[in-house]
Amino acid sequence: MAFSSHVASRLEEQAIELPSWAFGNSGTRFKVFGTPGTPRDPFEKIADAAQVHKFTGLAPTVALHIPWDKVDDYSALRRHAEDLGVALGTINSNTFQADIYKLGSLTHRDEKIRRTAVDHHLECIDIMDATGSRDLKIWLADGTNYAGQDDMRGRQDRLQESLQEIYDRIGAEQRLVLEYKIFEPAFYHMDVPDWGTSYAQCAALGERATVCLDTGHHAPSTNIEFIVMQLLRLGKLGSFDFNSRNYADDDLIVGAADPFQLFRIIVEVLRGGGYGKDGDTAFMLDQCHNIEDKIPGQIRSVLNVQEMTARALLLDRDALDTAQAEGDVLKANGIMMDAFYTDVRADLATYREERGLPADPMKAFAESGYLAQIAADRVGGVQAGWGA
Repeated sequence: MAFSSHVASRLEEQAIELPSWAFGNSGTRFKVFGTPGTPRDPFEKIADAAQVHKFTGLAPTVALHIPWDKVDDYSALRRHAEDLGVALGTINSNTFQADIYKLGSLTHRDEKIRRTAVDHHLECIDIMDATGSRDLKIWLADGTNYAGQDDMRGRQDRLQESLQEIYDRIGAEQRLVLEYKIFEPAFYHMDVPDWGTSYAQCAALGERATVCLDTGHHAPSTNIEFIVMQLLRLGKLGSFDFNSRNYADDDLIVGAADPFQLFRIIVEVLRGGGYGKDGDTAFMLDQCHNIEDKIPGQIRSVLNVQEMTARALLLDRDALDTAQAEGDVLKANGIMMDAFYTDVRADLATYREERGLPADPMKAFAESGYLAQIAADRVGGVQAGWGA
């Protein structure tokens, strides 16, 4: 049974942004594993990302990370992406790898170090202007490891001052998106540890400052879909960084550890008007492929999001509203479970074929020979990875 025209038209609204860094080498703190054909520069990263969109039709934009993806000519990089059928998306800043940021960046006590960190973000905004990017995404490693190491209130004040200068520089059609993380690399406290802190900072900045929710950045048992609901209700859910976690910030393929959680999240996104044409919430991936091939890993990820979106679109909301109003707990839960357990894979295969896409993108990519081609072509040079 094929999807209804309503479900099919809603699926067509889906767009999932890929992270350039997912196509470089990554690993654990113990080992980084290289693979043949790994990109050596941002141009090759975008070429690989374009393959995901070619086979899925789901990934029209690629996020960049500065300075990892610095180039001499961003207009040329933009044209390169467009020639491959994709566009450049979110610009991600980096103030967590330079030695001067050992004790913080935007929150540092030293005004010169804060100035350097702010200037980096202003440079990122210049890059946004050249690439046509809408969002500047900020994730801060800032925090402390020991009680008494620094004044936590003072750090919040300095963070607000730094963010305000950055926010004041973004254009009328651009946004500042502030990510949060409960721990790591700081272990006593993070300066932006949770959605509430990010929301408070963004609310103080203005309308074009929003929260980025990384699905791996929460304590165990956190109800992430509640956070999704609340931020949408407040008009402040700017974007997702989708990944999976078993313990902490694992950055595994989204939907791999808990597909039911991904389903519940998307149910709330649809309910809150954050999906597709209804809102401005950006779907993005933030993943590292440590032991699996990178391009297939990204293909599997976007397909997982698409599958859970299809299931969420099948949820009988009228029946659910009735059950909830009647206080019928088990019936309401059963309606949710019926949608989650619906096998939509055959319908999605038909949906893709009707749009000129392969029914099985994973199989089609494997048969394309692209991995063998780049392994033969990309010989020599330095493979991209953490920090490049």
